[in-house]
Amino acid sequence: MELDVLPDANAACRRASAYIAERARAGATERGAFTLGLSGGHSGTALVEALAAEAIPWAQVHVLQVDERLAPDGNPARNLTAIEEILYAHTPIEPAQVHAMAVNAPDPDAAAARYAEELAALTGTPPALDLVHLGLGADGHTASLVPGDAALAVRDRDVVLTAPYQGRRRMTLTYPALNRAHDILWLVTGEAKAEALALLCAGDQTIPAGRVRRDRAHIFADTGAASRLDPATADAQHLRIRMSDGSG
Repeated sequence: MELDVLPDANAACRRASAYIAERARAGATERGAFTLGLSGGHSGTALVEALAAEAIPWAQVHVLQVDERLAPDGNPARNLTAIEEILYAHTPIEPAQVHAMAVNAPDPDAAAARYAEELAALTGTPPALDLVHLGLGADGHTASLVPGDAALAVRDRDVVLTAPYQGRRRMTLTYPALNRAHDILWLVTGEAKAEALALLCAGDQTIPAGRVRRDRAHIFADTGAASRLDPATADAQHLRIRMSDGSG
């Protein structure tokens, strides 16, 4: 696991977006396509805004959702709302390249199964995204894999529905789907995430985020989120830490 610590949230977001853009260009050149899984949340929206300013071969990119709230189309609670508003306004990506979770389908469980099929059609069998972006909650959740939810134990499906969390049920990729991704990028900002980030870096599986594979993971964090890390333990945690001033 690699960790880049940047001076502030904006710098961490810019560095994360540059990392994704580099991988997207390489994927487009080497394979003719690039599949990107995007999470929601405040930092997720900031990341999409940063990505819109990057030199990315959007014609060869497919964007998929990591998770989504069961809420009406266009609702501010929906992760898709910000993704579409930003990308359609600021990039040439076509709507057919943004693959939405059908959370308003009459049968959401059947919709989850269809999304898993769509994931496989785009990324192969078993499905493996080129890069998946993850956020980190103060309670240690990632995607919509939250403490105590039955989705944490799912190993035979790639997309499932969760119990209500913060007032809404969600659709989410499961650990098998996340852990097959070729590249896992975490964007973690703010001092409120410091304890959870320290647990993530330690590989603590008592938090949901700690169960995501580490060997393909790269974390971009600001100094607030990284404030509880102990560099002296980095080697024991198989963690490579780089401090940066955000330039370059």
